[in-house]
Amino acid sequence: MTHLSVNLNKVAYLRNTRNIGIPSVLWAARVSLDSGASGITVHPRPDERHIRRSDVDELADLLKVYPSAEFNIEGNPFHNLMDIVRDVRPHQCTLVPDDPNQATSDHGWDIDSDRDRLIPILDELKTLGIRSSLFMDADPEEIEKVSQVGA
Repeated sequence: MTHLSVNLNKVAYLRNTRNIGIPSVLWAARVSLDSGASGITVHPRPDERHIRRSDVDELADLLKVYPSAEFNIEGNPFHNLMDIVRDVRPHQCTLVPDDPNQATSDHGWDIDSDRDRLIPILDELKTLGIRSSLFMDADPEEIEKVSQVGA
Protein backbone atom coordinates (compact mmCIF):
# COMPACT_ATOMS: atom_id res chain seq x y z
CA MET A 1 0.00 0.00 0.00
CA THR A 2 1.22 3.49 -0.84
CA HIS A 3 1.55 5.96 2.04
CA LEU A 4 1.77 9.74 1.90
CA SER A 5 4.36 11.55 4.00
CA VAL A 6 3.98 15.32 3.72
CA ASN A 7 7.21 17.30 3.44
CA LEU A 8 6.88 20.50 5.50
CA ASN A 9 10.01 22.28 4.26
CA LYS A 10 8.19 24.74 2.00
CA VAL A 11 5.80 25.66 4.80
CA ALA A 12 8.80 26.42 7.01
CA TYR A 13 10.51 28.31 4.19
CA LEU A 14 7.49 30.56 3.75
CA ARG A 15 7.24 31.08 7.51
CA ASN A 16 10.90 32.07 7.62
CA THR A 17 10.39 34.81 5.01
CA ARG A 18 8.28 36.65 7.59
CA ASN A 19 8.89 37.27 11.27
CA ILE A 20 5.36 36.49 12.43
CA GLY A 21 5.41 32.68 12.64
CA ILE A 22 2.82 32.19 9.92
CA PRO A 23 2.24 29.71 8.47
CA SER A 24 2.89 27.41 11.41
CA VAL A 25 4.74 24.20 10.68
CA LEU A 26 2.85 22.48 13.50
CA TRP A 27 -0.47 23.64 12.07
CA ALA A 28 0.48 22.24 8.66
CA ALA A 29 1.50 18.94 10.26
CA ARG A 30 -1.82 18.67 12.12
CA VAL A 31 -3.84 19.48 9.00
CA SER A 32 -1.86 16.93 6.99
CA LEU A 33 -2.26 14.17 9.55
CA ASP A 34 -5.92 14.95 10.26
CA SER A 35 -6.52 14.82 6.49
CA GLY A 36 -5.13 11.30 6.21
CA ALA A 37 -1.40 11.66 5.63
CA SER A 38 0.56 8.72 7.02
CA GLY A 39 3.53 10.78 8.11
CA ILE A 40 5.57 13.94 8.15
CA THR A 41 8.93 14.52 6.43
CA VAL A 42 11.43 17.28 7.15
CA HIS A 43 14.88 18.10 5.78
CA PRO A 44 16.73 20.22 8.33
CA ARG A 45 19.73 21.90 6.73
CA PRO A 46 22.68 23.32 8.67
CA ASP A 47 21.69 26.92 7.79
CA GLU A 48 18.07 26.35 8.94
CA ARG A 49 16.77 28.12 5.83
CA HIS A 50 13.49 26.27 6.26
CA ILE A 51 13.09 23.58 8.92
CA ARG A 52 14.76 24.60 12.18
CA ARG A 53 15.98 22.30 14.91
CA SER A 54 13.18 23.61 17.13
CA ASP A 55 10.66 22.53 14.46
CA VAL A 56 12.04 19.00 14.53
CA ASP A 57 11.69 18.80 18.31
CA GLU A 58 8.16 20.25 18.25
CA LEU A 59 7.09 17.88 15.47
CA ALA A 60 8.51 14.90 17.36
CA ASP A 61 6.36 15.91 20.35
CA LEU A 62 3.29 16.45 18.15
CA LEU A 63 3.65 13.02 16.57
CA LYS A 64 3.23 11.42 20.00
CA VAL A 65 -0.42 12.46 19.66
CA TYR A 66 -0.57 10.59 16.33
CA PRO A 67 0.88 7.17 17.27
CA SER A 68 0.26 5.64 13.85
CA ALA A 69 1.99 8.50 11.99
CA GLU A 70 5.60 8.20 10.91
CA PHE A 71 8.32 10.81 11.21
CA ASN A 72 10.94 10.89 8.44
CA ILE A 73 13.96 13.12 8.79
CA GLU A 74 16.08 13.48 5.68
CA GLY A 75 19.39 15.13 4.94
CA ASN A 76 23.11 14.71 4.50
CA PRO A 77 24.53 12.59 7.33
CA PHE A 78 27.91 14.31 7.09
CA HIS A 79 26.60 17.74 8.10
CA ASN A 80 24.24 18.13 11.08
CA LEU A 81 21.74 15.35 10.47
CA MET A 82 22.99 12.54 12.68
CA ASP A 83 23.00 14.57 15.91
CA ILE A 84 19.35 15.43 15.30
CA VAL A 85 18.46 11.84 14.41
CA ARG A 86 20.19 10.49 17.53
CA ASP A 87 18.24 12.89 19.72
CA VAL A 88 14.81 12.61 18.08
CA ARG A 89 14.81 8.94 16.94
CA PRO A 90 12.44 9.27 13.96
CA HIS A 91 10.84 6.21 12.41
CA GLN A 92 12.86 6.72 9.22
CA CYS A 93 15.99 8.59 8.20
CA THR A 94 16.46 9.31 4.51
CA LEU A 95 20.08 10.01 3.63
CA VAL A 96 20.52 12.64 0.91
CA PRO A 97 23.89 13.50 -0.71
CA ASP A 98 23.34 17.24 -0.98
CA ASP A 99 25.76 20.03 -0.28
CA PRO A 100 24.83 22.45 2.52
CA ASN A 101 24.73 25.33 0.02
CA GLN A 102 22.65 23.48 -2.56
CA ALA A 103 19.21 25.00 -3.22
CA THR A 104 17.56 21.59 -3.44
CA SER A 105 18.44 17.90 -3.67
CA ASP A 106 19.21 17.14 -7.30
CA HIS A 107 21.05 13.81 -7.37
CA GLY A 108 21.25 10.52 -5.57
CA TRP A 109 24.07 8.59 -3.93
CA ASP A 110 26.83 6.99 -5.98
CA ILE A 111 27.14 3.70 -4.13
CA ASP A 112 30.59 2.88 -5.53
CA SER A 113 32.03 6.23 -4.42
CA ASP A 114 30.10 6.59 -1.15
CA ARG A 115 30.04 2.96 0.09
CA ASP A 116 32.70 3.33 2.79
CA ARG A 117 31.11 6.48 4.18
CA LEU A 118 27.54 5.14 4.11
CA ILE A 119 28.03 1.74 5.75
CA PRO A 120 28.86 3.02 9.27
CA ILE A 121 26.00 5.53 9.16
CA LEU A 122 23.52 2.88 8.03
CA ASP A 123 24.84 0.48 10.69
CA GLU A 124 24.28 3.14 13.35
CA LEU A 125 20.73 3.77 12.16
CA LYS A 126 20.01 0.03 12.44
CA THR A 127 21.47 -0.04 15.94
CA LEU A 128 19.22 2.89 16.89
CA GLY A 129 16.19 1.04 15.48
CA ILE A 130 15.62 3.62 12.75
CA ARG A 131 14.60 2.51 9.27
CA SER A 132 16.92 3.90 6.60
CA SER A 133 16.30 5.11 3.08
CA LEU A 134 18.71 6.42 0.48
CA PHE A 135 17.95 9.23 -1.96
CA MET A 136 18.83 7.68 -5.31
CA ASP A 137 18.75 8.55 -8.98
CA ALA A 138 16.35 6.52 -11.12
CA ASP A 139 19.17 4.31 -12.36
CA PRO A 140 18.39 0.57 -12.10
CA GLU A 141 22.08 -0.37 -11.94
CA GLU A 142 22.65 2.03 -9.03
CA ILE A 143 19.49 0.88 -7.25
CA GLU A 144 20.68 -2.73 -7.38
CA LYS A 145 23.79 -1.72 -5.38
CA VAL A 146 21.82 -0.29 -2.44
CA SER A 147 21.73 -3.60 -0.58
CA GLN A 148 25.55 -3.67 -0.63
CA VAL A 149 25.63 -0.85 1.94
CA GLY A 150 22.90 -2.27 4.17
CA ALA A 151 20.05 0.10 3.36
